[in-house]
Amino acid sequence: MTHNRRLSRRCFLAFSSSLCAIGSAASPVFLAQRAWAQTLSTPLADDNPIEAMIAKMRQQKGPPLDESLVKELVYWAHSDLEKVKAVIGREPRIVNCALDWGGGDHETALGAASHMGRRDIALFLLDHNARLDIFAATMLGKLDVVQAALSAWPHLLQTPGPHGISLIKHAQAGGQEAQAVLEYLQGLNAKAQESRATTMMHG
Repeated sequence: MTHNRRLSRRCFLAFSSSLCAIGSAASPVFLAQRAWAQTLSTPLADDNPIEAMIAKMRQQKGPPLDESLVKELVYWAHSDLEKVKAVIGREPRIVNCALDWGGGDHETALGAASHMGRRDIALFLLDHNARLDIFAATMLGKLDVVQAALSAWPHLLQTPGPHGISLIKHAQAGGQEAQAVLEYLQGLNAKAQESRATTMMHG
């Protein structure tokens, strides 16, 4: 175990050194990456390294954000732009927090807006540093983004979004702006079904 810990520490120190070779030392992104690498390279308690890491990060970043505010944001992101603006105005850092509905069903505010077809809310969240995912890109009709993602990872066509809602349902929620994406996904789905049928016939 001691050998593995030393090896891991050397790996993270090497990673930290490599960061020094790229990007400007004045870059906020660079500084954040370097701080993260240095944190990971610091020895942790032997008894529970996971909790030790979490405690160390929370010492640096502060406590977790208010869970009730996360619930409020995700709930209103389904339907009410003005209430979403109010929550983000109170705590901008909450934009990417996810609500755990139970059973592994995690949903961000952007995820909520996306499956509801709330383009206005989704665009507001993206303008306030929400992390774009394939479900939001689908609802917003970003065909180039969706094509690139599915070309690299075809299985994403069947990957469920929040509440188990499919990618095709997100395209349908996007309305006319997402029509081209919907047709593209339906075409891929038809091909996948034909391929499965052929396999069964010759299997």
